Amino acid sequence: MSSMTPLEKAAQRSRHLLPLVAIALIGCLGGCEYKPDDFSFPSARFPTTEADTIAPFPESGDIDAGTYLVTGYPVPFEITVPDGWVAYDGSGLGKDDPDLPDEGDIAVTFWPATHVPTDACAWSGALVQVDPTAEAFVDAMTAQASTVSTPPVKVMVGDYSGFEFDHAVESNVDITDCDGGKLCINSDSAQDCDGREYRNVGERETYRAVDLNGERAVIVLGQSHESINPELTREARAIFDSIVFRSDK
Repeated sequence: MSSMTPLEKAAQRSRHLLPLVAIALIGCLGGCEYKPDDFSFPSARFPTTEADTIAPFPESGDIDAGTYLVTGYPVPFEITVPDGWVAYDGSGLGKDDPDLPDEGDIAVTFWPATHVPTDACAWSGALVQVDPTAEAFVDAMTAQASTVSTPPVKVMVGDYSGFEFDHAVESNVDITDCDGGKLCINSDSAQDCDGREYRNVGERETYRAVDLNGERAVIVLGQSHESINPELTREARAIFDSIVFRSDK
C-alpha cells in the first residue's frame, strides 16, 4: 500500500499525465484516420457567479463548488468547479473514479510547458525549448514522435483565441522501452522530464494553448485510464469548458 496521501497521489498523477476521456482514440500515425469528434469530451456546463464575487483558486485541498479566479498566467482566468474536486499546488484539480484502483484519475491542469521533446519515447537529452507562443507549442506537440494528435482547431477561451487538440500514445509504442520507462510529453526543464509524462497506453489528454498577447497559456484535460466513468468525464469536460480568460481582470 502506498503511504502517499490522496492529495499527493493526485498531484503526482497529474505530473505523470492524468489524461483524457473514456472514448478511444481512433488510429495511428502510420496511415490510420483520426476523427476529432470521436476523441472529445461530452459537453456540459455549470453556472458561473458574478465577477465581483469570484474567489481566488485554492492552493490545495478540497474545493467548494463555485467559480474561482486563477492568476498564474499573464492574464487571469475564471474556472467553475462542482463539488468533489481537489486542488493541488495551485496548478490544477483532480478527482478519483471510485471504481478504479488509483487516485487522481482525471484532472484539469494549468502550468507552463517550456520544453517539448521531438520524440516522447527517446526524450533523454533531447528536451527542446519552445518559443513562448501558442503556435510554437502546438507545432512542437503535434509533430512529436511516439505520440499522436488530432488536427488543432481554433477556439476562443473567453476574450483570447487559442488552439485545441487531443494527444495520446502512438499505437505501436512499447513504453517500457522508452527512456526512463515513460513517455515525456513536455517539461518545464531542459535537464529532466519535469512535467507531463505517460506511463501507460491508456493515458490521453486534450490541450488548449491560448495566445495571451504573444505569451502562451496551456490548459490540459487528462485521464489516466480508458475506462473512467463517462459521468466523470462529462464533469471534467464541463470544468475545462468553463475556463475563460478575461482581458478586464
